[in-house]
Amino acid sequence: MDRRELRELVRSQLAALLEQGNYPGAKALLVPVQPADIAEAIEGLPETMQALAFRLLSKNEAIEVYENLDSAVQQSLVEEFKRQDVIDVVDKMSPDDRARLFDELPAKVVRQLLTQLSPQERQSTALLLGYEAGTAGRIMTPEYIALKENWTVFRALEYIRNRADVSETIYYLYVTDAARRLTGILSLRDLVTGQPDQTIGDLMTRDAISVQTDTDQEEVAHLIQRYDFLAVPVVDTEQRLVGIVTVDDVIDVLEEEATEDIYALGGVQSGGESYFQTNLLSVARKRVLWLSILLVTNTVTTAVIRSQQSILEQVVVLAAFIPLLIGSGGNVGAQSSTVVIRGLNTKEIDPQKAMSVIQREATAGAFLGLMLGIVVTVWAYVLQGNLEVAITVGISLVAISILASTAGGALPIVFQNLGFDPALMSAPFITTVVDVLGVLLYLTLARYILDLG
Repeated sequence: MDRRELRELVRSQLAALLEQGNYPGAKALLVPVQPADIAEAIEGLPETMQALAFRLLSKNEAIEVYENLDSAVQQSLVEEFKRQDVIDVVDKMSPDDRARLFDELPAKVVRQLLTQLSPQERQSTALLLGYEAGTAGRIMTPEYIALKENWTVFRALEYIRNRADVSETIYYLYVTDAARRLTGILSLRDLVTGQPDQTIGDLMTRDAISVQTDTDQEEVAHLIQRYDFLAVPVVDTEQRLVGIVTVDDVIDVLEEEATEDIYALGGVQSGGESYFQTNLLSVARKRVLWLSILLVTNTVTTAVIRSQQSILEQVVVLAAFIPLLIGSGGNVGAQSSTVVIRGLNTKEIDPQKAMSVIQREATAGAFLGLMLGIVVTVWAYVLQGNLEVAITVGISLVAISILASTAGGALPIVFQNLGFDPALMSAPFITTVVDVLGVLLYLTLARYILDLG
């Protein structure tokens, strides 16, 4: 049985036990289950059972499970819990997870919860909430271990033993001066293999890579991914160490960014919410914008076809191949834009070398067009028995493929340089280029090849 089947089994058994009122059995069922899997099982329960299942957990386990729950379920549980139940869980959450929760809650609820937190937790949470959303400062945790250069290995190890339970991670240790400025970094491995009387200054790496509090979270994620870090230090404008961003937070960021880009490629604006838990009316409002643009595009395409009506009246069979040509062109353009947008997001494509990327995609479009053009020429001749029409369709497909792949390679780069989201903007404009210019190109070629005057 794989992990997915196991999680589904836990969810179904948990639901059955809660429905029977067998709370001791439900509690025993969850004992060997990992917090992340318990969270998923609770999310799959009917809403009326979620709070009931959560209350079966021990306090320490409840905190871990709550941090793994979807934000919508977290909000629902906040409303279900008594005030003290909420405080007990929220106060023990890590500051970055708490700040993420507060981002999703109504402002009135956040103000009430903040006043009930312990002074230390209230201060750390207020610190994170003071930074702009989507930056390193907002997703960092202030729970880290900082050492001094003149400490010995022996003293540092003693300090870590006393502080390990309140630190997000101890695998990276940060060295600061008297003004809390970051001066270096030290791995736990290097520390434990050092001699007891060696100083931290002798062992640490001084050229530590760090990010500013206002660095975009996606840039932080790519930095950690590039250097295989477990965490990266965050400093303010005066180079004072204020927190760290850990790899688990980066995974969440990468997932959010990937989801946002995939939604955008489909012309769907997610707004940062779970798409499948959003009100259907809101979903429709978010999707109607680009559908309206595509509707206008289709109207323009219809106008182009009407302007070439005389050609279609002379050779009616030409109209039968219009959907094939613009559909194939749209697919070619979508493929090009997808690889270019992905390359821009992963920094694999340098916007300064945009022309080489566009030329590469245009060449790829030419190869694709030739291969598809040969196939469609033969197929068109088999269907219609008219060689001139078949050649017209084949040549048009080659030209449209080049046009579509060029647009798919160029438009994302153009939109990024203009400050727009290339994933969100590219799809409707590529469709416009392929539909309008593709049809115009096809019928113009038909006029000359078939000598329709």
